[in-house]
Amino acid sequence: GDLDKVVNLLLSLSGRLARVENVLSSLGENANSDERSSLNEKRKLLAGQHEDARELKENLDRRERVVLEILGNYLSEEQLQDYQHFVKMKSALLIEQRELDDKIKLGQEQLKCLMESL
Repeated sequence: GDLDKVVNLLLSLSGRLARVENVLSSLGENANSDERSSLNEKRKLLAGQHEDARELKENLDRRERVVLEILGNYLSEEQLQDYQHFVKMKSALLIEQRELDDKIKLGQEQLKCLMESL
């Protein structure tokens, strides 16, 4: 459960940070200084939250290593490898699910815009 939450948190923060940075980079020279300042402040806040989330992931990884050592005393080598594969695949599938959800959302937004333009 913690793995799901931390991976989703990291993905969410990464996406939000990327969007803010894209908006900042697309602002023209004549952009409102208040808007630029607000976006810079938001970027700083998101970067700090992202760093905190990375620390959570590192702590989770340490806990996983401890659990793996304990399980090593009770499981066969094959069972232990299955467990490790499960944990790795779970993270990979969470990331893939998030990417697909984002693509679906983008497609729906594009479809809405196309329908409105017709």
